[in-house]
Amino acid sequence: MPKILDFLKLVVRIAQVRPRFLLGYAIVLVAILAGLMAPLFSAYSPVTADSSHFLQAPSRAHWFGTDAVGMDIFTRTIYAPRIDLTIAVTGTLLSALVGSFIGAFVGYFSAGRGVRVHLSYAVMRAADVLQAFPVFVFAIALVASFGQSIETVVLAIAFVNAPIYLRLMRAQVMAIREMRYVEASLVAGLSDFKTILRHIIPNAMTPVLAQLSINVGWAILLTAGLSFVGAGVRAPTPEWGSMIAMGFQNMVTGQWWPSVFPGLALAVTVFGFSLVGLSIEVFADPIKRRALVRDLEIARRRAPPAAMSGPEGVLTAGEAP
Repeated sequence: MPKILDFLKLVVRIAQVRPRFLLGYAIVLVAILAGLMAPLFSAYSPVTADSSHFLQAPSRAHWFGTDAVGMDIFTRTIYAPRIDLTIAVTGTLLSALVGSFIGAFVGYFSAGRGVRVHLSYAVMRAADVLQAFPVFVFAIALVASFGQSIETVVLAIAFVNAPIYLRLMRAQVMAIREMRYVEASLVAGLSDFKTILRHIIPNAMTPVLAQLSINVGWAILLTAGLSFVGAGVRAPTPEWGSMIAMGFQNMVTGQWWPSVFPGLALAVTVFGFSLVGLSIEVFADPIKRRALVRDLEIARRRAPPAAMSGPEGVLTAGEAP
C-alpha cells in the first residue's frame, strides 16, 4: 500500500509539471473504457436501425442524435473504439515487431563485405520503394488486392508502417554496434544472432516505443480513412470513419450531428495517443528524463511545506517512473 501511495504522489507531481502527459493518458483510458463498457452506457443497439427515429437532433433520449437510418449516434460512437483501437493497435504492434526485427539485422550487417551486406542493401532499397508510394493509396491497393475485411485492414496498416520501424531500428543499431559491451559479448563467444537479441535490440528500443503510440493514432486515422472511402470496415459496424461517411451528406441540409460527434471522438483519441507517445519518449530518453527530474525538483522546492511531504528520490535521472 505505501508503494501505491508513493506512485500516486509521483503521478500527481509529474502531472503538475507535465499536465499534457496526464491529459493524454486520460484520453486513451476513456477511449478504452468506452469501448469495453459501452453496453453499460447505452441501452440502444449499435447496429439496429429504426426508421421512425431517423435524423433526430441531440436530445435526452438520444444524446448525440440519430443518423439517416435511425441508429443512435452516441451508442455507435462509444462502440467504435472496439473496432478502431483493435485494428490500430494490432496493426501497429505487428509492424513494429516485424520492422524492428528486420531493421536490427539490417543495421548490424550493413557494414563490411559479403552476402549479408548486399542483402541489407537490398532490404533498404525495398523499404525505399514502399515508402515512395502515398500511404493511403498504397493501403487502398492492398485492401483491393486481398479483399475488404478487418484482417486485411490490419495487414495493410502493418505493411505500410513496417518501413518506419525498420529505419528507426537500423539507425539505432548502427550507433550501438560499435559500443564496448557489444564487442565484449562477441569476445565472450556469443553469436551475432544472440548478441542482437540480448544486447542490441533492448538498448535500441527507445525511439521505437515512442513511435509506437504515435503510430497507433495514425493507424486509427488510416482505418477511418479507408472506411470513409468504402475500403475499410463495412457498415453498419460501428466505426468512426464509416459513421462520418454515412453522415457527411446530411450536413448540407443542416443535420451536422451524424458526422461531427464521431469526428470529434476520432480527433480527440488521436491527440491523446500523440501525447502518450510524447510522454514515453521523455521517460525512455535519459536526457529528457533528467530534464523532467530537474523540473520535478524545482516544483518540489517551490511547493509550500504541507505539499512537500511526498516521497524523496522516487524518480532519479537513471530510472524511468
